[in-house]
Amino acid sequence: MPHDNTQSHWHEVVGESQKAGKGSFLRPPNPYDKFMMEQDIPIFRDIGISKVQNLPLKPWSRMGGKGSFIQLFGTENLWGCYVVEVPGAGALNVEKHMYEEMFLVIEGRGTTEVWWDGHERSKHIFEWQKGSMFSIPLNANHRIVNATSSPALMLAGTTAPNVINLYDNLGFVFDCNFEFRDRFSGGADFFKPSDDVEPDPVRGLAMRKTNLIPDVMNTDLPLDNRRSPGFRRIEPSMTGNKFYLWIGEHQVGRYSKAHGHASGPVLICLKGKGYTHTWPTSLGTRPWESGKADQVRRVDYEPVGLVTAAPMANDWYHQHFAVGTEPLRLTAWYGPRKPGLNWDAAAPGSKTIDFGAIDIRDGGTAIPYDEEDPAVRRDYEAMLAKDGVKSRMDPKLYERPAGL
Repeated sequence: MPHDNTQSHWHEVVGESQKAGKGSFLRPPNPYDKFMMEQDIPIFRDIGISKVQNLPLKPWSRMGGKGSFIQLFGTENLWGCYVVEVPGAGALNVEKHMYEEMFLVIEGRGTTEVWWDGHERSKHIFEWQKGSMFSIPLNANHRIVNATSSPALMLAGTTAPNVINLYDNLGFVFDCNFEFRDRFSGGADFFKPSDDVEPDPVRGLAMRKTNLIPDVMNTDLPLDNRRSPGFRRIEPSMTGNKFYLWIGEHQVGRYSKAHGHASGPVLICLKGKGYTHTWPTSLGTRPWESGKADQVRRVDYEPVGLVTAAPMANDWYHQHFAVGTEPLRLTAWYGPRKPGLNWDAAAPGSKTIDFGAIDIRDGGTAIPYDEEDPAVRRDYEAMLAKDGVKSRMDPKLYERPAGL
């Protein structure tokens, strides 16, 4: 029977040599993409941005302020990000939602109110300022209030893509009444900052259980040494979140080894200035030397700039450099993915290693300084010279160990 050749009419393949389907196709927008587009505010997509303060903001009726979504390449479907402006002497709309959310205050000073339904008279109220980082308990009512006459600016990270894509029902995401009392008991000291350091129970790294960090720019960071000589680091554990992050700092005149892992993490510059190189692992460890420098992506940043560590699918090398006259302090946001735990499929009890902190010749993904492309060191020292800073990278780091 004759028919029009439309998308809706399916044709079975003929014989055993034909394959069904188109073979290649455009990825359709997922439910979270549609949600972002329906908000009618800008959506920034790229490998990074020198500072989010430069993003255009548009009135956001759902939030009651101005905003812009940020979806850096490689974070799609993994976690969400946006920047929102709180009106001067005003507040954002009351919200609650079935996804985790954390905030970094870029500019301003104010308070946040948190409460369960029916307990409006016993709201938990805490103060924040420029440099504060805090987390909202899952599905708790909250309102962000600006204490000054000037607008406040905040960067938010969420697990909204995970939840919205899974349930595809905004009524459930924003109107569910379930209370996660195991995450927010309502104790009077819930948002009292804590400086206590304990070991991460899985990897043994320095961890701080706290739901509010008043000043991430200057909070104490224990010595770590995993990314560069003298590197300092802490990983906050906030409101029972699966959203993983850490805060780290590279010393003046030092830079990290290039290391590789899958997409997801975004580095946010808190203090100082720096740049990041990132390239597909398929280019090898010396892309400049092999004539592939044009495929290496670079982002320069200052507070509050962002760069995605692995901007496309699969594994990418990335390398972070502190330039200027003060240390480079960063926070890395991963979304609900923790290195070594849920990046690779493995049964409980399976042994794994901290790949990014272990050299490739020892089974990890880090490129030893003595094996990196010579252009890396040469370009870095040239960048430092522009600010009159000398490299503090020990020349012995570039010497191949005896016996190798």
